[in-house]
Amino acid sequence: MDHSFDKSYWDEHWQGDRAGAPAAMAAGPPNPHLIREVTDLTPGTALDAGCGAGAEAIWLASRGWQVTGADIAAEALARAAERAATAGVADRVQWVEADLSSWAPGAAYDLVTTHYAHPAMPQLDFYDRIAAWVAPGGTLLIVGHLHDDDHHHENDHGHRHGADAAEPPASASVRAADIAGRLDPAAWEVATAEESHRDRSTHGGGVPLHDVVVRATRRP
Repeated sequence: MDHSFDKSYWDEHWQGDRAGAPAAMAAGPPNPHLIREVTDLTPGTALDAGCGAGAEAIWLASRGWQVTGADIAAEALARAAERAATAGVADRVQWVEADLSSWAPGAAYDLVTTHYAHPAMPQLDFYDRIAAWVAPGGTLLIVGHLHDDDHHHENDHGHRHGADAAEPPASASVRAADIAGRLDPAAWEVATAEESHRDRSTHGGGVPLHDVVVRATRRP
């Protein structure tokens, strides 16, 4: 099954049963790849592109980053704002309702990150687009789906995928080498380009997750 990943799709995803359990999504922890890849960075300005319910943006804000969280779904952003207020970091996060296939920020960021975001454009073109928003000396961190025809899975934001749900199609999933190959070596230093297989603990046991992780620094 293919998806348009437009505003109607994501609004339905967050407001209806398609998301499975929106409340669980909103309460999910930050992505462990973000924690591993970003902990050693000096806090500055950050953009979380396709922030969903804000777990990653809030984690960054709690560690001193000034964060912009952008997402196309108003319901997701409302949940994110509530969660940021509860966490005491509302003053460090700006929430922007935006279609990432057409929106552009007014400034570059020290960190641009995205986690499983699927806008209404080809996936690699989306990664090209957000890479352009990284400031010189800044970091790009992409966490995406690794398409696996032999497994169905649930990602860290609680989106359930499988034969009975909305698994990302191959067009929304990429290989690490494909992302890294789009980054000009003259402009970027790639620090991480890996494909990760891990288990996420749930009340029913472990859920297999298949991720692509690319971290790169824009040369000054």
